[in-house]
Amino acid sequence: MLEELKNSLWQQFGASIDMLINAIEACPETLYRNNKRFFYTAYHVAVFLDYYLTVPPTDFEPQLPFTITEKEKIPEEALDDVLPDEHYSKEQFLEYVKSSKKKCQSVVMSIEEKGNPRFVEDVEVGKMDYSLIEILLYNLRHVQHHAAQLNTILRNEGYEPSKWVARVN
Repeated sequence: MLEELKNSLWQQFGASIDMLINAIEACPETLYRNNKRFFYTAYHVAVFLDYYLTVPPTDFEPQLPFTITEKEKIPEEALDDVLPDEHYSKEQFLEYVKSSKKKCQSVVMSIEEKGNPRFVEDVEVGKMDYSLIEILLYNLRHVQHHAAQLNTILRNEGYEPSKWVARVN
């Protein structure tokens, strides 16, 4: 039963990541360079995909560095207080997300080996204290949410959004 659970979780989480990859790939270079909402959303989801796969979170080291700034200095298009140190290329994002996809598969498939580690983080509005399974599900939902936002931006700008992915590629 555990193997079936791990395989099913990976199939769906991997599909969610593939939809994120497809949305980034579908974005024309001019839109990617000029639409700050697309860029910030792609950055946010790439970094937090990796972050939520890091247990304990204190071990997190992002591949695309960022600066934590004060709330009043955050551009309107940004999603939170994590701002990229530079305008990373689509290729850098795609490499980062594909690397996190491999990390995700490794984490999911090693669930039994890892025992029951917890993702515990103190945050301003409360405390995140999740089992490994719950943080994986939280992360999957987060990725899917932002992949949908990226597709909405594409559609609103007159471009074809990426297609639904039923299972990981």
